Amino acid sequence: MSCSSASAAIRPADALPDEEEDPGTTMRALVKSADGPGLTLDTARPIPGGGKPVANDVLIRVTHAGICGTDRHIWEWDDWARGRVPVGIVTGHEFVGVVEKIGPAVTTVETGWRVSAEGHITSGHDYNSRTGNAHIARDMQIIGVDRDGCFADYIMMPESNVWRVHDSIPDRVAAVMDPLGNAVHTVMEAQVSAKSVLITGVGMIGLMAVTVARAAGAARIFVVDVNPKRLELAKRLGADEAFDGRQSTEEMIREIQRATRGEGADVLLEMSGAEAAIDAGFSALRNGGTAAMLGLSARPITLNLNKHVIFKGAKVLGINGRQMFQTWYQMEDLLLAGRVELDEIITHEMALEEYERAFGLMESGEALKIVLKIGGV
Repeated sequence: MSCSSASAAIRPADALPDEEEDPGTTMRALVKSADGPGLTLDTARPIPGGGKPVANDVLIRVTHAGICGTDRHIWEWDDWARGRVPVGIVTGHEFVGVVEKIGPAVTTVETGWRVSAEGHITSGHDYNSRTGNAHIARDMQIIGVDRDGCFADYIMMPESNVWRVHDSIPDRVAAVMDPLGNAVHTVMEAQVSAKSVLITGVGMIGLMAVTVARAAGAARIFVVDVNPKRLELAKRLGADEAFDGRQSTEEMIREIQRATRGEGADVLLEMSGAEAAIDAGFSALRNGGTAAMLGLSARPITLNLNKHVIFKGAKVLGINGRQMFQTWYQMEDLLLAGRVELDEIITHEMALEEYERAFGLMESGEALKIVLKIGGV
């Protein structure tokens, strides 16, 4: 979205909490309380660390948090979630809030700051952490997936993960920096400039990828999905052609080949995690093309490696999270320049207590991105 008029949404300084105020000992939190579908609103969850950060910890009062596809996997408790997420965890991994308290060793973060945070946490000692790829560190944990997350009044984060939000970025956008970062990282890793791009799955992150790919200079953007409204929105955001995945896959492939000198798309951005969409996407990818895979499958899938990867000579990129912190700088620059459009993607803002309705709207397809308003303004 353009941030030129965003300042009206910024929380005024006099609304910031008193840094000496004691937040108490308990809070509200959405918890994966049982081995089955759904979440529970716990109104007496202990505040992380008893509300007293130690060492380099930062206690953040969460004001807004976004619901994304991963949260839906956890809500529905599919095979992936059941095999990864521990019962009893506080869910949620994308948020904006206000720094409430800081640990005694914190030197780069101040109370009262409006912040978001990188949700991938690592000790920083393994090979990937020390070579610029901490987001795929061997000991990496994701908030709301492997450890307590942000669907709560408070979250504790390491100082090194905290990101101060620019004054021109409103809360509803700052709350979804995490998934925007997924889209930015996927697009940038695939190097889409001056290339034809096929995006399979235009849910929330897929739609973000459309606007990011356009900003990054993609020559032509094709999208496929089974939701007509999302296909229409994708075209408004910059897609050149939109295909209904419920119709002929062969015709879609022929249309993409006709538009690309008979070759197929240069780049596949896979955002759906659906087996049929993945197969169609690789079929429409040209020989020697690049496939960037972000979408999570609910269960293991079958892929024809011989046809789609080996004999095609395809370059396949597994995308997990965001570069720490290169992607955050890229996101901020794109937002401040007004190069990405999020207004129509963020469809709902709802109170934390409305979480059951919120997940229902996502399951029905009526909602794209929902931002939960957790703390008072």
